[in-house]
Amino acid sequence: MCGRFVVSQKVTDLTDVFDAEDDFPDWQPSFSLAPTDVVPIIRERAKSDTGEFVRRVEPAVWNFRPSFMKESKRPQFNSRIETVATNGLWKGAFASGRCIVPMRGYYEWTGEPGHKQAHFLHGPDDLLAAAGISTARKLDNGSWEVSTSIITREARDASGEVHDRMPVYLPLGEIERYLDPAKLDPGGAQAMVDFLIEASDRVAPTINEYEVDPRVNNHRRIDPGDPTLIEPLDE
Repeated sequence: MCGRFVVSQKVTDLTDVFDAEDDFPDWQPSFSLAPTDVVPIIRERAKSDTGEFVRRVEPAVWNFRPSFMKESKRPQFNSRIETVATNGLWKGAFASGRCIVPMRGYYEWTGEPGHKQAHFLHGPDDLLAAAGISTARKLDNGSWEVSTSIITREARDASGEVHDRMPVYLPLGEIERYLDPAKLDPGGAQAMVDFLIEASDRVAPTINEYEVDPRVNNHRRIDPGDPTLIEPLDE
């Protein structure tokens, strides 16, 4: 699974890499993003006045909540690739609300409660493109809230040595197909799942991990803007 991740890039870095407009001017790099935090996503949406599709870096709550979903005590922040195209909670967003969740890397833990060791998993470069889904719901105050979930798959290679699940990562040069805003029919949705599996199979072997300071274990007590959180633990 992916329960905490890092986005060390500024919004200008994200707009440059993804050739996107900036719709998240308040974003600040974070080295500890947890479920229910507001995170940057990249998606393509139509302009209300012209209908033209535009790619933007946007804010989204990392807790997937479509309009039909009742209050839930447990955040919905990961979606399984095995069911994302068929499960009633996810399939509508997978058909028409696909997005990329950019990240430097993510954390996983090993060991027993009270003695857990944190690991930072990352790619060869500073940016990874995780496949996600997004949805929007109208709040009581009349504003709209976008929320997101990261798609996960069975872990492989270094990721599998730490946990049994990992994010579905796409090569940066192959995100166009996934971000295409065209609504998928059931056949198209299955073809997209097949594409995600094949593409992420090629990224998985490039993921590496190292241990980091266990102080990252407590999200509430650390400064999320502290870049030393991802420094390798001294042996």
